[in-house]
Amino acid sequence: MEGTTLPETARDPAAPATRGTGPPPVISIEHCTKRFETAGVTAFEDMNLQVADCEALVIVGPSGCGKTTLLRCIHGLTPVSEGEIRLRDQVVKGPDKRMAMVFQQFGLFPWLTVEDNIAYGLKVSGVGKKERLERARRYVSMVGLEGFEKSYPYQLSGGMQQRVGLARALTMEPDVLLMDEPFASVDAQTRELLQEQLLGIWEQEKRTMVFITHSIEEAILMGDRVAVLSTRPGRVKEVIEIPFGHPRKTTEIFSDPRFGDLRNEIWKKLRADAKAELTQTRTE
Repeated sequence: MEGTTLPETARDPAAPATRGTGPPPVISIEHCTKRFETAGVTAFEDMNLQVADCEALVIVGPSGCGKTTLLRCIHGLTPVSEGEIRLRDQVVKGPDKRMAMVFQQFGLFPWLTVEDNIAYGLKVSGVGKKERLERARRYVSMVGLEGFEKSYPYQLSGGMQQRVGLARALTMEPDVLLMDEPFASVDAQTRELLQEQLLGIWEQEKRTMVFITHSIEEAILMGDRVAVLSTRPGRVKEVIEIPFGHPRKTTEIFSDPRFGDLRNEIWKKLRADAKAELTQTRTE
């Protein structure tokens, strides 16, 4: 990580993360628009993005620019109004078992133990008891919750509950992991620990990941690329390459001179929209 000169970071957002004759993208978002007709709201418009195999794409943008809606459309929970989203060679028309989503709110069942919460998706999918317990215990260990298998959510801290949510998604062994501000509701110290843990898991598991955050620092730390969206209706303003390789350590990334340059670059692209949103909120 020597030097402070940034690489040429911006490129066509519709271009895949791989170049030349590389493999086709895992996710293709092609000219997608999402309107909520009854509310008269367009969440995002003419959205174009591609995500390569095993890439971590982070999406940032002002509040209300359609980030979460886009993630729900990728998962198939919400249909797009125009355009097409593809998972590999298939158009997404509904929830797909090859994708798993981790929400900001933990969404755990309070009447189930840690182990049973983690294994719940496998049970619904018809996986046998022996296999689902084996897989659940594997991911209990991976997220560092050994000894809490029989605990209930109310007995866990917020960070531990979020780790249960992450393990529940990972037990499905998805091709794509969708993360909707997963660390937004925990304290700063826990957030940094969870970031390190997720990086370690992602580097070990090598899954394609789409990660939404409001934190520029988190975007740089977690992403191979960062897609910057405009204010609503969200459009891709620019996609920025992150020059740091893997494995990553938070202390090394945050102390690298390029980190500050990247943060300033992304903030400049967000600042005008954030200021306009704040002004609009004050006048309403």
